[in-house]
Amino acid sequence: MTMGEYFMRQGRDVLVVFDDLTRHARAYRELSLLLRRPPGREAYPGDIFYIHARLLERSTHLRQELGGGSLTAVPIVETEAQNISAFIPTNLISITDGQIYLSPDLFQKGVLPAVDVGKSVSRVGGKAQLPAYRAVAGDLRLAYAQFEELEAFARFGTRLDETTRQTLERGRRVREVLKQPQYVLMPVAAQLAVLLAVNAGVFDPIALEEMAEAERAVRLAVVDHLPDVCARLQAGEALDDEARQALVRVARDAVAMAYGEY
Repeated sequence: MTMGEYFMRQGRDVLVVFDDLTRHARAYRELSLLLRRPPGREAYPGDIFYIHARLLERSTHLRQELGGGSLTAVPIVETEAQNISAFIPTNLISITDGQIYLSPDLFQKGVLPAVDVGKSVSRVGGKAQLPAYRAVAGDLRLAYAQFEELEAFARFGTRLDETTRQTLERGRRVREVLKQPQYVLMPVAAQLAVLLAVNAGVFDPIALEEMAEAERAVRLAVVDHLPDVCARLQAGEALDDEARQALVRVARDAVAMAYGEY
């Protein structure tokens, strides 16, 4: 952090990744117990929250008269048995501006990056992301959370009505479009088109094993046929109804061309 602050005061933007603060806390706990300091919850010393808070709160963005530099801290923490309510994860969640939770269950299912959208939270996302993402992410997040609840319930083998079955099928396609190969960058408009298309049911007739190719066809079609919309969204303009309808229409045409009318 001291090295990062040196560059920050020169007007640079600095990122510090702590990998990881769980091990740091365990080492601090071990030393504290050897020094016979009184243990607290989970045998951690009472000042472990203060130690981590004092470290992470050094992150800041300086005013222009002070150089205008910034220092961003990204702490990494382990969970035991996926328990994010343990002492150290809870402490860090209360200090930071949100968390990205990587789920081992999703990793085992081949969903990469294995981000659990239900447990991942951002307290500054609305100000840090493009307006177009906010217009799409809310509905998608709610629908995906409902799908995960239904999927867990469906494992009991109960008979499902047609509406529930359709919700499950669409949820599985949402999961497929959330996958992203490593080092594959996607333009803003292409991402939005895919998310809007899956919400509108464009991918419903597509088999799961063909989703990657169908998604690729949609991304290419949007970039080719709607360059003006792509440029506006990339520049930070809001997603209006006209742009939304145009993205869904191009996505539907791309899928129909690739897989026939439906």
